Amino acid sequence: MRLRPAPALAPFLAEGLGTFALVFAGPGAVAVNAASGGAVTGVGIGMSFGLIVMAMIFALGHVSGCHINPAVTIAMRALGRIGSRRAAGYVAAQLAGAVIAGFAIVAIVGSDGDAGASAPHLGGTDAALWSEIILTFLLMFVILSVATDSRAQGSFAAIAIGGYVGFAATGWGPVANASMNPARSFGPAVAAGAWDAHWVYWAGPIAGALLAAAAYELMREPHYREPPALPDATEVGP
Repeated sequence: MRLRPAPALAPFLAEGLGTFALVFAGPGAVAVNAASGGAVTGVGIGMSFGLIVMAMIFALGHVSGCHINPAVTIAMRALGRIGSRRAAGYVAAQLAGAVIAGFAIVAIVGSDGDAGASAPHLGGTDAALWSEIILTFLLMFVILSVATDSRAQGSFAAIAIGGYVGFAATGWGPVANASMNPARSFGPAVAAGAWDAHWVYWAGPIAGALLAAAAYELMREPHYREPPALPDATEVGP
């Protein structure tokens, strides 16, 4: 007997699972690094983020687009690439997957490292906000370029996006954890009760993603025709 989810549910399950994997691997590496006295190292943390994003895009990109990030979903909705109900479902699934992963980290590693929760470090809240805006702007710019533009080499999207995430987490993680993803920050915050300047990790990524969406649309060739928005779940047949 084969268990198969309804086709309408598959993208939401993919978003929940993909975000669970992201949080378990990335913030999980932060927590393991804290609990082990630095055994993972900053480079290891950056690689954990980049490689899991790359793997999930390869594994789930054909199912849901593998947003695994509310800021990306909101920007895609602003561009009309997905419907409102689907976008809301994606965000709900992403947050749920992130919270489950956060509690899994605490259950396995303990409270050391606050489950990898995001918090401002170098430069305080202002530096955290600006770094989140700029880093997410560049992330969304890469996503739109390699995953939505017919002129790009789409088969390399996972490598380009995962590579960028790895760079950002390694080079800018010490400033404010280089979250670029409200779900990545929300799940560990819920599990560890760590809410230091949490608003930054919603405002910064969403603003950066929307700015990137506007900027990249200005760079598309005039003859490029937008694909139709993905239908909402209620519009998908069996």
